[in-house]
Amino acid sequence: MSMIEFHDVEKYYGKFHALHNINLTIEAGETVVLIGPSGSGKSTLIRTVNGLELINSGQLIVDGFDLADKKTDMNKIRKNVGMVFQHFNLYQNKTVLENIMIAPRIVLKRDETENKKVAMELLDRVGLADKAGSYPAQLSGGQSQRIAIARSLAMHPKCILFDEPTSALDPEMIDDVLNVMKDIARDSSMTMLVVTHEMGFAREVGDRVIFMADGRILEDDTKESFFDGQPTNERARQFLSKIIKH
Repeated sequence: MSMIEFHDVEKYYGKFHALHNINLTIEAGETVVLIGPSGSGKSTLIRTVNGLELINSGQLIVDGFDLADKKTDMNKIRKNVGMVFQHFNLYQNKTVLENIMIAPRIVLKRDETENKKVAMELLDRVGLADKAGSYPAQLSGGQSQRIAIARSLAMHPKCILFDEPTSALDPEMIDDVLNVMKDIARDSSMTMLVVTHEMGFAREVGDRVIFMADGRILEDDTKESFFDGQPTNERARQFLSKIIKH
């Protein structure tokens, strides 16, 4: 069953053509990694999936809903499609526990006792149960990102979008975040679409690797074919050779 389907999707910012003729299907339970040079359209693509960016033409179907249809309720989409941003986006005036509990309380009307139980279980899962009463300003970047992931999981989404979740972190904090993401990827029911420069993560966890440049998908392959074989696209081969050298 398909979780996300792009059909001939185009996206413009004024005269700038950000996404060119995107055709892509992501199956439920897949972990798909988006890679490519800066400015290639990766973040734009991922942000269209939960309506943070609107497409100009084509069709984008998420969890059975057509996002181009004005009748589609985006709040229903966002219940099932979580998003983890580059810069965490935590509520600074609320504790870690409250950050995780607030969306299920408001959106899902989850019972408060159950809500707290789920939140604490998620804090334990990301290794931060001892930070429940802390505020975001008291956390490191890596801890903040793990809280952001727990917050997304609290909604029990079918799919989570990760928009360069480690790019704002100090190098020593990256592994803790990637380990949590690897744990999520082992859950066969969770669909993950990940924009990242972490090639080790892509090679270890991704079911598929998509290479983008200039707003186009130039390569869509298994991780084995992409990393251990040879990409068919010359631009992708050049990108991969530079990544491997570094």
